[in-house]
Amino acid sequence: MNKKIERRLNIKRRVRKTISGTATRPRMSVFRSNKQIYVQLIDDEAGRTLVSASSTENGIEQEKITKIEKAAKVGNLVAEKAKAAGIETVVFDRNGYLYHGRVKSLADGARNGGLKF
Repeated sequence: MNKKIERRLNIKRRVRKTISGTATRPRMSVFRSNKQIYVQLIDDEAGRTLVSASSTENGIEQEKITKIEKAAKVGNLVAEKAKAAGIETVVFDRNGYLYHGRVKSLADGARNGGLKF
C-alpha cells in the first residue's frame, strides 16, 4: 500500500477510537477523492447513514468552479439536508485528512448552513 494512504488510515483509526456518532449527534464523515468530495452523517449505534451529499449531485459537478468552492457547496447542501432531517449538531470526522483546503471548506460551508460542531 502507498505510504501516504497508509499514514492516513493510521490517523483515521486513531481518531475513530474516540469519535462516535449517535442518532441525536451523528458523525459527519468526509471522503475526498482526487475529483470529488463526499460527506455522510452516520449514526454509529444503529450503523445507518442518516444523510449524505456529494459534489456529484444537484448540478454541482457541472459548474465551472474550483474544488474548494465545490466543497463549500457540498457542506451547505449537507447542512440543508440535515436540517430537514431534524439534525442540528454533529461530530466532525475528517477521516484522516488534514483540516485544510477542501476539508476545511466543507466544514465552513456546513457551519454557514447552520450545523453546529
